[in-house]
Formats: sequence, structure tokens, C-alpha cells
Amino acid sequence: MESRPEADQPLIRLAWPDVGPAEAAAVASVLETGQLTMGPLVPELEAELVRACEVSHAVAVSSGTAALHLAVLALGIGPGDEVVVPAYTFPATANAVALAGARPVLCDVDPATMNLDVEQAAAALTPRTRAVLAVHLFGRPLQWDALAEAMPDRVALLEDAAGALGARSRGRACGGLGAAGCLSFHPRKVVTTGEGGAVVTADAEIAETVRRLRHHGIAVPGRDIPSPGFNYRLSDILCAIGIGQMRRLGELIGRRRQLAAAYAERLGEIEGVQLPGADPGDEHGWQAYVIQLDGAERALAALRGSGIEAQRGTYAVHHTSAYRDQGPFPGADACFERALALPFHSRLTEADLDRVVSALSTVLAL
Repeated sequence: MESRPEADQPLIRLAWPDVGPAEAAAVASVLETGQLTMGPLVPELEAELVRACEVSHAVAVSSGTAALHLAVLALGIGPGDEVVVPAYTFPATANAVALAGARPVLCDVDPATMNLDVEQAAAALTPRTRAVLAVHLFGRPLQWDALAEAMPDRVALLEDAAGALGARSRGRACGGLGAAGCLSFHPRKVVTTGEGGAVVTADAEIAETVRRLRHHGIAVPGRDIPSPGFNYRLSDILCAIGIGQMRRLGELIGRRRQLAAAYAERLGEIEGVQLPGADPGDEHGWQAYVIQLDGAERALAALRGSGIEAQRGTYAVHHTSAYRDQGPFPGADACFERALALPFHSRLTEADLDRVVSALSTVLAL
């Protein structure tokens, strides 16, 4: 549904990537070299990711979905295997498992945090379970220590950290907690390349497998392909954008923290609105600002009618035709019915925030 601002009211966008002249100049520099892909900026971006995620290896790929797909494949997961994934997440989390030939086993989430319910994840294990693909949803770190303690050694832990670059769990960088972490650089993420992603890991074998699979499966250029791969490469043009963004990571997250605090100050006075946050000792990555409230659909319509872009939080995966054979998941249902993503980007002004909160207050008072 397209938003239409009221007369004399400018549209308040849901998201707006924080890019400008520096990124444009970096792209122009790449164009001047004539080396647009598989050039020197790919390892330069990867080095920035290694530092940020506190890991030994990073492999840049064409999207967050490609990162998920390759991470699953790098663990040797395939037909006959199962991977536990949350029932409330963007469908790419489950799709990556299905595309590897394995079965995504949906698991309910805690409606308070919107992250994977650890007890139910443990209960979902079967002899075929090879991994848990856990999501730090919207940048909120999930209860990683509890998840690790609940899983047997035979079950690998993978992170869907698509929205959690810069987030920290008990002082440790999200993305670097499990066997591998998967990042996204979509325009709604804190750091963007337009489209892009990465697999980060401390495991050299996983990194090498991902590196080979992203480039057609080629192990030795011009000589050997041990197994077929994909064209999941990230171009130098996009890496040029990402390098500058990564060097501003602290600044970009700092601005989002300010916005989150400004929202919380205003929304905290409205009864019935559940604010986002993180567990004690954790640092939220603030990829999105997603509140929960009764009547979210009515609030969404009111915001859009006031020229304010907003959307439902994300998908209840078991409501989609591809995964309708699983469930019920009451926690995921509650999140789907109550979650609402508000405008959240660095161009928002104090007046914009006031207008968003005023529109919400009006509809909730009805």
C-alpha cells in the first residue's frame, strides 16, 4: 500500500540510507579504475568486518540471503537434515535452509523479545537436527548463552545477524558468537552497500568453503572446481560504499541510539505501547524501531493516512504458503499481530518524531 501524505505534510519515510557525497566519490573512484568486481576493495571491506565482528574471517557476498545459504551449505547441511529457525522472522532465514535441501523446523518466539524461545528450540530438536539458525531480530541480541547451554555439541549454532551488525551480547560482537554469522547490507540496515551481505566466522574451513562457493565453486582459478558453486560475489562498486559505511559504524549506530531514546521518551507516556529494548548487559543494534501494541493494523492505517510510512514488523513464516504445514506458534502470532515498525533513519527531525507519536496517540485514544 503506497503512503499518501496529507496536504502540506511531507511524507515521512520508513527508512533512508545514510549515504552521501563520500559514498558517491568512492563509487566514482572505482569506476575510474575499470576494475568493477573481484578487485582490491572486496578484501578491504572484509577486513573492516573482521574487526567489527571480532572474528578471523569475513567473506563478502551479494546479499544477506546469499550469506545464509552459503553458511548452511558450508556446514554440509543438505537433504535429510533439519535446521531449527524462528517462526517470526524474514522468510530468507527459512528459505536458505530449504534451498540447501534441508528442512526448516519452525520454532516459536518469546513474544516479549520477539526472538527465539530457547526452551522451545531445545524441544524442537530431533536426531536429524544439524543446526539452529537463530536471529537477532531487528538488532536485539537473542539470549545467546542460554541457547548455547541448551544445545548439544552435535548441533551447530548459526547467527542470522542481518540486522545486528554493531550489536553486542554480554560484551561480545553479534555475528561472531556462533559457528558463523550472516550479515546483510540492504538499505534498511545500519551499514548498507545497496545490496550485499557477508559470512563472518572464526573457522578457516567454513570461510574457505564460503569463499569458493560464492565464486562458482572454483578452488584454483583456471584449473579446478571440486563442486558446483554460485555467482554470489559482491562487486567493488558496492564494496566502495560499504567500506566508508563500516568506518562510520560507531557514528551510524550512535545516531540510531539517539533516535531510539527520543522515541522512548515520547512513547513512554502512551499507555499500551511496548517499547523495544535489550536484555541487561546487551547492546541493541537498532536496525529498526519496532514497537508492539494492540490494534497495530489500525495504527498502521492511521500512520499511512497521515503521510507516515510504517509497516508490520516482519513475517509469521508459518502463515506463508511455503511453510503452512507447521504450527501453531502463538508467540509468533502475537508478534505478527502487535508489531509495528516506525520510521527510523538519520534524516528524521524532532518535528518528524513528534508527528509520528502524535498520530499514534490520536489513533490509540479512539
